[in-house]
Amino acid sequence: MTYTVVLLSILAVFAAAFIIIWVLAIRNDRWSFPKPIELAIGFTTNFFDALGIGSFATTTSLLKLWHLVPDQDIPGTLNVGITIPGIVEAFIFISIVRVEPTTLVLLIVAAVAGAWFGSGIVARWPRRNIQIGMATALLIAATLFSLSNLRLFPSGGTALELHGGRLWFAVAANFCLGALMTLGIGLFAPCMILVSLLGMNPIAAFPIMMASCAFLMPVASVRFIQYRRYALRPAIALTLAGVPAVLIAVSLVKALPLIWLRWLVVVVVTYAATSMLRSALTDQRVSTLEATIAST
Repeated sequence: MTYTVVLLSILAVFAAAFIIIWVLAIRNDRWSFPKPIELAIGFTTNFFDALGIGSFATTTSLLKLWHLVPDQDIPGTLNVGITIPGIVEAFIFISIVRVEPTTLVLLIVAAVAGAWFGSGIVARWPRRNIQIGMATALLIAATLFSLSNLRLFPSGGTALELHGGRLWFAVAANFCLGALMTLGIGLFAPCMILVSLLGMNPIAAFPIMMASCAFLMPVASVRFIQYRRYALRPAIALTLAGVPAVLIAVSLVKALPLIWLRWLVVVVVTYAATSMLRSALTDQRVSTLEATIAST
């Protein structure tokens, strides 16, 4: 039995366990079919998530814009609603992108370990400083990658595996990226740049980053379900509309020529960097306003 088969089997168990727990939790609840706007949000955000852009920030913005979920229930709604589409993403990309098993497993384990064991340390770091630093690094990386695409800078590669020092550097880096997820710093864009600059095919990032999140989300979601800290109907909408959106988006990513995939990485990373900078500036304005109010 190969590493890939074992990984997919474990992921399938996670998915089945999550579905059973969720169904048992809501079997006696009264709920209505999702609204069209909720389904539209679920389809749109999960479509772009499967392209590597991520869905948490966009889904949060749209849920708040339409006043569909109370602010305190948004994290739970995101985790619960996007768990199944996220697992579908991981399952498909692990199956169709043949990343060397040792590389794939080590990077996934590193990200998951970073998210769990690094959270206590990273959570104490200044969030705004990390956002600015990470955004700056991503913009620099996106610039270098653009120059590579234009043949003005040495390009990456087409490998689907890492060995030796590069592999262990990637493991350490993905551990740090997993830890940074606890501060709301998305894993997708930095992971894309990491594997690309290490000489791997950019599409190799998809099974790595998708599976990293897929193994984390069911566990986190169960907690939200237990404490009922999520909105049921929007969560169902994210799941129902998210799965077909993922299937459509994955077919597009799979068909993209390598050069267009590399430009997709540039777009995703630039978007992530500007989003981080915008969040950092918003946090600064809020802090300044709170300080002003406190001093009056």
